[in-house]
Amino acid sequence: MVARFCILVAAAQAFAPSRPPARPLTVRAGLLKGLDPILSAELLFTLRSAGHGDVIAVVDCNFPAVECASKTTTGDLITLAGVDCPTALGAIASVLPVDLFVDDPLKHMSPSPGNELPALGKEVHDDARAAVGTYCDADWQPVERFAFYEEARKAFAVVQCLERRPYGCFLIQKGVVGPDGADLRP
Repeated sequence: MVARFCILVAAAQAFAPSRPPARPLTVRAGLLKGLDPILSAELLFTLRSAGHGDVIAVVDCNFPAVECASKTTTGDLITLAGVDCPTALGAIASVLPVDLFVDDPLKHMSPSPGNELPALGKEVHDDARAAVGTYCDADWQPVERFAFYEEARKAFAVVQCLERRPYGCFLIQKGVVGPDGADLRP
């Protein structure tokens, strides 16, 4: 029994950080002024690193996110646990300029031909439209489910939320911040 415990302790130490953090990590709303507190440091870094024309996929909890994220530019999955997609999209749109030089900078997953969008799918799309509409007036375009998977694999990054409503998957294309600090328009 003692030998097993020692092996477990040694294994745990192998994966422990080489040094403790300088100060304890805490999660508090309002650590930075003007930023939605659900925007993690990892997500902010990713949004800042993306260039104009890059796409961010914001997907629900049923989406094959790990597989798709492994094919993206960043190669990593960003998880926003406890957050639904419209809330995440609103927070992202509060800091990310939307590409207004293309016809379809905002997209949502839609059913394959022959299938209908369930009521909860319409609800999540309407909620996302309202959340992003506060920051951008571009129209949303539907993307068929399997075509959406392919577009997500070509994205800059994938952000997975705890969204459980069907078809709660979205693509948002980054634009340019103009000299006045607003989204640059054609």
